[in-house]
Amino acid sequence: MKHKPEPAASGYFHNRRLFLQSITTLAAGQLLLPLTGNAASFFTRMKPVTVGDIMDQMIAAVPGPRLTETVDTLKSGSRDKEVKGIVVTMFATVDVIRKTIAAGANFIIAHEPTFYNHPDETNWLKDDAVYQYKAKLLKDNDITVWRFHDYIHTIEPDPVTVAVNAQLGWTPYADKSLPNSLQIPTIPLKDLIQHLKSKLGIEKVRYIGDPAQLCSRILIMPGAAGKEKHIAGISKLHPDVLICGEISEWETAEYVRDARAEGVPIALIVLGHIASEDPGSTWVLNWLKAHYPQIPAKHIHPGNSLSFL
Repeated sequence: MKHKPEPAASGYFHNRRLFLQSITTLAAGQLLLPLTGNAASFFTRMKPVTVGDIMDQMIAAVPGPRLTETVDTLKSGSRDKEVKGIVVTMFATVDVIRKTIAAGANFIIAHEPTFYNHPDETNWLKDDAVYQYKAKLLKDNDITVWRFHDYIHTIEPDPVTVAVNAQLGWTPYADKSLPNSLQIPTIPLKDLIQHLKSKLGIEKVRYIGDPAQLCSRILIMPGAAGKEKHIAGISKLHPDVLICGEISEWETAEYVRDARAEGVPIALIVLGHIASEDPGSTWVLNWLKAHYPQIPAKHIHPGNSLSFL
């Protein structure tokens, strides 16, 4: 008895059946091959990537010996944790952690401290409610946090400064051997400030100087370089303006005020730490996408911590 032919499968289900058949055939073929060549690479690609794998490879990509004293350590989690998704950020704030959880990621690479001091010491915080909440949020959601700060700043030229210059459109004006020193087209200080605010997404900045002062020679120092580097740079390079991330108000600012009183035409612009260094996150993100394209990675801006009325 002749059976009536079944209706032809729809395009979707027909293609899906062919796809599953091809995958089954491929897998069977791979199992029959010796573990060399393409077969070995097939199984290598299936190996989970751990936090430690990424840490070790990223550190190995930085020229020079491994640092014996560094703040670039784990702040939560484990080296052995399989990485499902990565967030790159300046600060692993509570808000960034929540966004990491929502994104399905479990590994945060932060540039700055997680627990409110440079070495991330927590003994002094053990009874603090805010610390306890943040630490529990990380633990309960199995989030690993690693700081990548010292290593990136040992690279020459400094990737953070290079990234800031690029975001400002100043790459062609930077000294090739010292990207902190730039010679830009002459611009009044007030217009220079507007340019910085626009390109870096800053609401307001603090400054010292005459808004009408013409500026061309720029010294830019993202982050918290400190008074010694600020003042040494001014003394050596004689810029029209120092642009920095943050200051202690009783140090660099007072030096600049005294210099101006003496007659030195130097101005100071304070951007804020996060605004001045966050562009450096692009180096880490691009490195991750180049070396681990199979792992979802994204940049989350923590927002600037201070607002102005």
